[in-house]
Amino acid sequence: MTRHCLVLGGARSGKTAFAERLALHAGARPAYLATADMLDSEMRDRVASHQASRGARFTTVEEPLDLSRAILRTGASHDVILVDCLTLWITNLLMANEDVSTAVGELGATLMEFRQAKVILVSNEVGLGIVPDNAMARTFRDLAGSAHQRLAEICEDVYFVAAGLPLTMKGEAPAPIS
Repeated sequence: MTRHCLVLGGARSGKTAFAERLALHAGARPAYLATADMLDSEMRDRVASHQASRGARFTTVEEPLDLSRAILRTGASHDVILVDCLTLWITNLLMANEDVSTAVGELGATLMEFRQAKVILVSNEVGLGIVPDNAMARTFRDLAGSAHQRLAEICEDVYFVAAGLPLTMKGEAPAPIS
């Protein structure tokens, strides 16, 4: 059975590196489904740096909005799909005036039915800090928290990464990987 996975952590916590190791260990044909929308030069540089660090180990697929369809399409030719990251995806949905709750519900339904490839979702845990001082930031935090709860219910494995160290929150502890 294909086990979907949610990897949470703070910014620069090591969650993406951990998820990449999981993906490389889990399959022979991994895809990297990137949700970043490169709106400025800093983001373009950041994306280029991430792509360079991955090298040719992953096929990169870019999709800032329609994550469910991208997973279905990518799963036809890959055995592992690493989605990085959900919080950027939620931001993209908000900026496009899309209904985030509906999109998260669609993603959840897709994951419950989709077993052609392992899906590893990466997201920033934003609920551990102070209450944001503006309505938009509070809305974002609330939507991200709700999405994480819903997806953690669906995923068989959930990890929290801090200082590069994964904590198993649900499911199987990861096999030793380097």
